[in-house]
Amino acid sequence: MNNNGKSIDSYLKELKEGQHHFENIFESLARMLFNDSSFIKPVIVNGKNTYDFLQFRMGKKHIIGLFDVINKFVAFIKDAAENGESKEMAFVLVGEPGNGKTFFVDYLSVMYRKFISIPENNKYTFRFNLPDDLDGYGKIRVIESQTYEDPMILMMNLFNKKEENQEYLILNGFTDYEIDDLYRNYRSLGADTEFILNDLKAYYDGDVEKIKEAIDIVKVPISETLGTITGKYPAKDKLTSSGVDLVGEESIQRLLHITNSNNPYRFDLRRGALARVGGGGIHFADEIFKNKTDLLKIYLGVVQNRVIEIDAFKWPIDTLIIATSNNADVQNYRANDEEKPILDRCKFCYVAHNTNYKLQEDLTKYALGEGDKTTFMGEKLHIDPNLTYTLSVIVTLTRLPRSDDKLTPIEMMKLAAGEVAGEKSVKTLAEIVDQLEHESDTTKRFGQKGLGQRDLARMINTQRGYSETNEGKCMFTLNIFKAAEEVILDYVQDNNERAKYFEDLKIAKDLYRKRIRTEMFNAFMDEPEAIKKDVMMYVNMIVGMGRSDLGPDKIITYRDPQTKKMQPIKIDERFVSAVENELEMKTQEQKESFRGQIRKIYAQRLQTDKNYDFMDNVDLVKAVTDTRLNSDIASAGGLVGALANRTNEDNEKLYNRIVSTMKNKLGYCTTCAQKTIEFFCTQDHQS
Repeated sequence: MNNNGKSIDSYLKELKEGQHHFENIFESLARMLFNDSSFIKPVIVNGKNTYDFLQFRMGKKHIIGLFDVINKFVAFIKDAAENGESKEMAFVLVGEPGNGKTFFVDYLSVMYRKFISIPENNKYTFRFNLPDDLDGYGKIRVIESQTYEDPMILMMNLFNKKEENQEYLILNGFTDYEIDDLYRNYRSLGADTEFILNDLKAYYDGDVEKIKEAIDIVKVPISETLGTITGKYPAKDKLTSSGVDLVGEESIQRLLHITNSNNPYRFDLRRGALARVGGGGIHFADEIFKNKTDLLKIYLGVVQNRVIEIDAFKWPIDTLIIATSNNADVQNYRANDEEKPILDRCKFCYVAHNTNYKLQEDLTKYALGEGDKTTFMGEKLHIDPNLTYTLSVIVTLTRLPRSDDKLTPIEMMKLAAGEVAGEKSVKTLAEIVDQLEHESDTTKRFGQKGLGQRDLARMINTQRGYSETNEGKCMFTLNIFKAAEEVILDYVQDNNERAKYFEDLKIAKDLYRKRIRTEMFNAFMDEPEAIKKDVMMYVNMIVGMGRSDLGPDKIITYRDPQTKKMQPIKIDERFVSAVENELEMKTQEQKESFRGQIRKIYAQRLQTDKNYDFMDNVDLVKAVTDTRLNSDIASAGGLVGALANRTNEDNEKLYNRIVSTMKNKLGYCTTCAQKTIEFFCTQDHQS
């Protein structure tokens, strides 16, 4: 026996002791996903209860969002592992480019390879060491299972009768219950391994002990580059694609040695992608419906029967088929009745773009990349601290549908991110999502249309090419709007979509203006979180005003939810009223109604997030900012005037102090600090 392998008996002993697992691919994946319930937590997405599987959120570059995709995939795996209909289906991700389909499959493949690399989860196969005088094989003396069949599959087919195989397992210590459990995953040997096993039986005159000595048990290699355990087949053009790429072909080299024309080992299955993942692996068919018809018929046989078939020879395999496609290709195949069988064997999962702008910020950081950026001249390129937020808002707004009078785009964006949107309820968003899910045209469903991650990368790349970006050594946020316009004009063909995206840009620019106003107040106060403190001061005053024990001194104490310490606060009704005036609340009834909403939101959010700070309430933040600016510098126009007109010494000192704060405390560079102040002072901003 080869030193690198182990004997069948030692493998059976280790399997009996629990050192190995004999299971199919779906059971392996289910064990990977469900083994630790602490990695599964309930979450609310777009107003609906769902689950988050934290295994998909690990590592520096993990999956962001895709809650619906993950839940549908996990449900598919669980059903297949429990012998449901999914066991004979492929899982197909359908959607527009740049929404994370391929990234999901690649991440899953990495997850699975890491799981299989754990010693107890290692996959094993077997190889034959042929006697030197065994006729028919020429100089071929070592033959490994081409589809990486599990040693247990060999043991179940070692004798000609099922009863004999079971008796042999009983002799090796397996109970009837354990044998029944093993036989749930019974399958025949592949054509070549069965042919070779029969040759060995004839050579050794049925002596099982001698046959076992000619067999080594070896580990299945885990290799991304070799395509073992996890492999990918990208769709090719009509001329270069061939069934050989999937199932292999007759090997000229082997024919020089093999004399028996009936020997199936003359076929080299590992020339194809499927055999390399045949022993409990994942096969990724990228853009599956771009393949020509003969390849899709191969996929049909593999998906339905889990069998590779060449010239009537069969090789059973244990493989998860996961694929991607765009909407247009799926619709074309649906229109062709002749292709219905393959469609019936697919579990379709329609992948929407990410519609949570907060999660999109992490995806935007992926697009920006890690490490230092440089200009054309090799100098360090700074990134405006507002760029990630603004880019995320731009692309997220394009992905949100218009809902007539139910929700404004900003309300929908906030609710989709789990934020408060005034009096509008998340139930309204859930109703819109549910209504769109019933659209027969999948491209009209929630989040299906919009600018994708590749469009976002194009915007970044376009901005990096601007002369002002390289000369100023900074990716200033305002320039991203021009880059976004170019991308929309160049890459969006539909006139209606283009018009909507330009409207979304206007909304995003207005949100950027409001953000800059807050930033300027923080810079003016020389405090990075000045506005946050003032917003919470307003909220705490509102909460205090509703207390029954409020005395004539208007001083209350409250327990700070962050520090847990008791804090005194004096209610300033003029400040409270001024904020509400900025919110255009004219009557006392309007003000009392708004205060009641704030108290209710505060009480609800503190139950789940003790650090909730109301900074997602853009209108309230703006109102508090304007109130403080009006009280600290006579008027907002006063700060604008002071910064715009630096002809006197006081204004120059104020300007320099604000620039210094922006650079040292708020993450700006000289270029974006000065340009942000310039934008703050423009009439465009004031409008």
